[in-house]
Amino acid sequence: MAFLARIAVIEMIGYRAYVMGPDGHIRQRIDLLCQDDEAAKEQAEKLVVGHDIELWQLDRRVAIFQHEG
Repeated sequence: MAFLARIAVIEMIGYRAYVMGPDGHIRQRIDLLCQDDEAAKEQAEKLVVGHDIELWQLDRRVAIFQHEG
């Protein structure tokens, strides 16, 4: 008897979260792989610790997250 396994293929999209310095310049880039924009926003929002974060997918700005303070 043959056993066939179902394999789910989930396409992941590459995003870049940029940690912005107080001078408005990029301090660090963090690469993210997510299923969609909403998942990427959730991940990027977690990175807001003392710095603003800009989330990009290729040349499309997805969101900006500003730190409080």
